[in-house]
Parts: sequence; structure tokens; C-alpha cells
Amino acid sequence: MQYIVETKEFQISEPTVVSIGKFDGLHVGHKKLVKEMLKWKEQGYQAAMFTFSTPPWTLVKGKPQTMLMTNRERMDLLAKTGVEYLVEYPFDQEVCHMEPERFVAEILTGRMNAKVIVTGPDCHFGYKAAGDKELLEKLAPRYGYRFFVVDKERDEEGKIISSTYVRQMLAEGNIQKANRLLGYHYYVTGTVEHGNAIGHKKLYPTANLIPPAMKHLPKFGVYVARVTVDGETYGGLTNVGKKPTISGENPTGVETYLYDFQGNLYGKEIKVELLDFIRPEMKFASIGELRARLDYDIKKCREMSAAADIPVS
Repeated sequence: MQYIVETKEFQISEPTVVSIGKFDGLHVGHKKLVKEMLKWKEQGYQAAMFTFSTPPWTLVKGKPQTMLMTNRERMDLLAKTGVEYLVEYPFDQEVCHMEPERFVAEILTGRMNAKVIVTGPDCHFGYKAAGDKELLEKLAPRYGYRFFVVDKERDEEGKIISSTYVRQMLAEGNIQKANRLLGYHYYVTGTVEHGNAIGHKKLYPTANLIPPAMKHLPKFGVYVARVTVDGETYGGLTNVGKKPTISGENPTGVETYLYDFQGNLYGKEIKVELLDFIRPEMKFASIGELRARLDYDIKKCREMSAAADIPVS
């Protein structure tokens, strides 16, 4: 997959089928869009996804917006779908004030060479989000593309699957439901950093990740986890949060004890998937009390692991 990022100066030469959106989390609904796009490959079109390198609301509202996955995680996941191009266009004042028809003419049918455009029913683009599916359908004859709308995907309860729905489940600690909506296990990736060494000395050795501020995290608490490092997978117990029992200023982190792992993880890239929720993050009266609870949590985690690792796709 070709990854075009942080540049306005590009040109796709092949005819494409394009979809536009934030694609926050690449959940089951997004995958329905991708599946529809890939049908056009048989007719010689390259599948191309258009999004922004920075969430538009960050500029419009003047404050950072968290995302279910980092740009790197989104790229890695999309690369496995069969999509040929991912364009992460810079979102600046010029783009923010771009009229919808100019966006279609210069970017979609211009630089992206769109001959087919596929979107969901709530697609919006251009200045003040004035562009929508009706405008895309109206402009299709003028700019020589075909336009199709893909209906929203719904869950087993009939609710529309959306990034907002996923966030709600994460906030509740309902990680299994969130995973079903995503179509994969929610995960955090990063490089293992040195912590305060208390785990090695008094508790359990852990792999510490400090996610970027834009990464949307689930409810603070303890989770059953699966960790991938150097191509191997291990079961583990993960705490998401600020470690309130440990004194001092602790950054929000993802800290994982890998049972049955021997070796040094510092500086390694790992992937931590969350499979099930055990309990909320708690502040204990002492390190000894925390150690006793972790002993219990690890025992429970091992018992839950097999049941929690349910296929979601």
C-alpha cells in the first residue's frame, strides 16, 4: 500500500475508487465500505482512502481530539485489507475553508483521480461541512465519476456501529463489546519504556507504554491482555491508568505483566491487545496491599484468558 502523508503535492495516475472520512478505529462499519470499494478492483480501479493527518476538530475547535487508533496503527491495519492508497492530507486553514465543489474538483477527481466515489450516508466535507452525499451525486456528471452510498452497519441489537458507539463501550469498560464493534481486539502499540522500577523490586516486572496524547484509551482499570513481541504472543495482565497507589506524578500509561515471558523488553516495539475487563483502577493503602491484589488479579486473569479470547471477525 502506498502511504501519502502530510503533502498536498501528489498525483495518483491510475483510475481510483475513493472513500473519504476519518476512519477512526476502522470498525466493522468502515470495513463494509472497504469491502464495497474492493469490488471495483476487478474493473481496474485502485482502492484509495482519503482522510486527514490531523482530526479536523483539532483545528476547528482549537483543542486536540483523541482517536481510537494512531495514524500508524490505522496505516498498518489498512495495509492488510487490499487498499492500494492511503492519503493523509494536511488539514490547515486553506483546507478548512475550501468550498465543497473545489474539494471534489481539485482533490478527489484531481489529485486522487477518482472515477468512483463510495461513502456512508452521513458523509460531510468542505467548508463548514457543507458538502454531503446529495452534492456528490449532483456533481458526478460534471466531474465524470460514479457515486454510491453504502448503508450503515448495525450490531446484533440493531444499533448503528460508529466510532462514538465504540468509545461509549470503552468508557464503560465493556471491552468485549467494543472488540465486536471494531472487528478486532482494541490494542495499543509502542516502544517499551523504563518505569520507576517498583514493579521489578516489589511487585511484578512490567512492560510500560506511554501512548501519545491523541490515543483514545478505555476505562482506567485492569484487563486480560495478549501481547505480541518479536512475532511471539504472550498472555498478560494490563493496567490502563495512572497507578494511583504509586507516589509521585505518574503519566497515563499502559503497563503489562507478561506471564511466562523471560527476557528484556526495554526498547522493543510491542502490541498490547485488551481481551476482557477485570476491575477498575484502584488506590491501595500500601504496596503490600497492591501486591496481594495483583496476585489475585493474575490468577483470575489466567483463568479468564481462554474464555476472553473470542474471535471477533
